[in-house]
Amino acid sequence: MSRRAARITSVADARYLARRRVPRPVDEYMEAGAGAGVTAERNLQAFEDISFNQRAGRWWPERDLHTTVLGHRIELPVITAPVGALGMVHPDGECGVARAAGAAGTIQMVSSFSCASIEEIVAAASGPVFMQLYYPGDRDAAAPLIERAKKAGCGALVVTADTAAVPHREHPIPGRVNFGQTGWRNHVNLTRHLLARPTWTATFLRQRRRRFSVPMVTKADGKPVSLLEMSDLALRTAPVWDDLPWIHDRWGGPIVIKGILSAEDARRAVDAGAAAIVVSNHGGNIVDGLPATIRMLPEIVAAVGDDVEILLDSGVRRGTDVLKAVALGARAVVVGRSLVWALAAAGEAGVHQILRVYRDDIDNMLAGLGAPSIEALDPSYLRLPADSSTSH
Repeated sequence: MSRRAARITSVADARYLARRRVPRPVDEYMEAGAGAGVTAERNLQAFEDISFNQRAGRWWPERDLHTTVLGHRIELPVITAPVGALGMVHPDGECGVARAAGAAGTIQMVSSFSCASIEEIVAAASGPVFMQLYYPGDRDAAAPLIERAKKAGCGALVVTADTAAVPHREHPIPGRVNFGQTGWRNHVNLTRHLLARPTWTATFLRQRRRRFSVPMVTKADGKPVSLLEMSDLALRTAPVWDDLPWIHDRWGGPIVIKGILSAEDARRAVDAGAAAIVVSNHGGNIVDGLPATIRMLPEIVAAVGDDVEILLDSGVRRGTDVLKAVALGARAVVVGRSLVWALAAAGEAGVHQILRVYRDDIDNMLAGLGAPSIEALDPSYLRLPADSSTSH
């Protein structure tokens, strides 16, 4: 383990070290959060509002952290999220995450916006890889992504259903940088931020083409599109419910629908043939003012918990959050910002370390709660807020 990775003993440590390594525009990309960040903050607060019921006088010398997701046994209930452009954050990128996730015995979800091809990522992985699908324009453009994911051996297709809006993020005017825009002020601000992080900038300049292209989507001449081009393409057309039969026919395997935030949509996902859903508000990165995912989880579990596997993301920062989600009916959680900060801070070694931090925290908390395993958790281990029946 690198000395830098060894300094990561919490997600807060990873965030601190990442901010000291990357330029401010990259830090803002990692932090994200639509609008004023209300949804992102609400996600965090909702976990804090839930307390535990400790069961004293119980001691289990070993605790079982494993669970299963779509038939895959994973050794801890933490899955890496399909975050785009990880090669921009650190040269280890998606392949480094694949190796770390495999070593931890868990699943990696890969973004359509990856800076490495799905073939490279699967070759680097020793565990299951799920491919996340955006539409780079329309069905015809999405079809090759589905075929490549199938041929590469991905275990599931993750359809993101909550990106119909273009996110607006409020960043302060001083030093603001808008990627893809011209103008002397933008260039001056970008240059100033790059010079403030010379180590990252030097590495970036050596690998610029690789780190700013999307090999999963190509132009007519066979060259990969840029990240900016992919962003424009993906926001032209979003998958809708009527696309699910077509996706099923193309894919022929299990489909995960990500971005479910109500019992109504959860039931519709089940009716559409989803094998699993992710209760998600995209980490607060698309629409500001949405309810926290952990607040919506009980309602969704009550509606479809017997019919589909349920995962949860958004606001997970420590092992206690994982246990709260599992106790309320999630099979596992999906972590995004934690993963990105750890990667930015120390590359592949940082991802290894943050997954180890989650594992140790989960194991220690199970012991403290008097629970023998992940599977033993249920709502009786929690004290919910008095207004938990509402969506806040």
